[in-house]
Amino acid sequence: MSSLSPLDDYPVHQTAEPIRRVATSDRNFYDRYYFNCYPADTADLFLIVGMGQYPNLGVADAFAVLRRGDDHLVVRASKALGTDRTDTTVGPLRVEVLEGLQRLRVVLEPGHAETANLSFDITFDGTVPATEETPQRLRQLERVVMDTSRFVQSGRWSGTLTVDGQTRQVDPRTWLGNRDRSWGVRPVGEPEPPGRKAHEGTPGFFWVYSVMQFENDTLVTIVQEDDQGRRLVEEAIRIRSGAEPEWLGRPEHRLVFAPGTRNVTGAVLTFHRPGSEVVTVDCELLVPNLLAVGTGYGLEQDWRHGMWQGELVVQSLRRDVREIDPALLLFCPTDHLARFRITGSDAVGTGLFEVAVIGPHRQYGFTGFVDTHPARSDK
Repeated sequence: MSSLSPLDDYPVHQTAEPIRRVATSDRNFYDRYYFNCYPADTADLFLIVGMGQYPNLGVADAFAVLRRGDDHLVVRASKALGTDRTDTTVGPLRVEVLEGLQRLRVVLEPGHAETANLSFDITFDGTVPATEETPQRLRQLERVVMDTSRFVQSGRWSGTLTVDGQTRQVDPRTWLGNRDRSWGVRPVGEPEPPGRKAHEGTPGFFWVYSVMQFENDTLVTIVQEDDQGRRLVEEAIRIRSGAEPEWLGRPEHRLVFAPGTRNVTGAVLTFHRPGSEVVTVDCELLVPNLLAVGTGYGLEQDWRHGMWQGELVVQSLRRDVREIDPALLLFCPTDHLARFRITGSDAVGTGLFEVAVIGPHRQYGFTGFVDTHPARSDK
């Protein structure tokens, strides 16, 4: 069977192989889209959409997850990856690149998600340039477990969104969001045998990723730490049209937890650049979207990103967040729709505050994977 695909007609090759064959044979290679979408004026819902291809596993999958009130709605689909990498359709979900690095259409066709009762046809238009982030590279027992590149972009949405038979116009004057594109190596697919890693113990995961969209610029910060607070990845930049990204300094965080949980209910971010005043951003968390519940990020062992499900499988589910097992949330990254206020400024923005505090973390007093925060929540 030929390894050629339509992309081979474009001068985009990076290795002496057809485009279908990525530069590494690592099973964990992936290539993914992420989008979020929300009405900034009402802030009453938060939609997240993702789509990935896993060339060395022969799988493509996609999901949409909507948080509205206590409803957690998920549509997910998986299929065999074909020969054409430009085919970004998985069942009823598809992504269309209308203008590279600027406009993309994201569609969930109606009639395929009876349980979730969700569909949309929305178009993203970037308001700041797509900007490359700091690469993420990690090893465990000498093996590369993370080697990824990603770019981020904030923008406006237009189109329609239908939930439970009610259609809302997505007006670009008020519907905002951000997207990212990432690719490289990260754990995907069926679980691998743990081997010596089981003896070494499971590392925790501390992560803060925030994209703050203001009227004329976007602030992006990334913090990944080990259990002692040592930085594994960090980023803090301001993105404006017509200018190079501006470094904001070293980012620091102060999280507020709901007592007896690891649910983050508020946060303050500060940026420390030598010779400049500290920039402080208050983060008001408005709508928490449980990113990993039902979507494939690893909580359900029968549905993980890149896992073989069959030639084409489409599923939908609806959960009441009040009935989700609290123990599950200890291992669940949460994407919050948030409002941001810069101290000493009139600037108010909205956007993403993604956070995960999984396992030990000295700063916040966690010593294991299942301990929760004490009654005092300002530690």
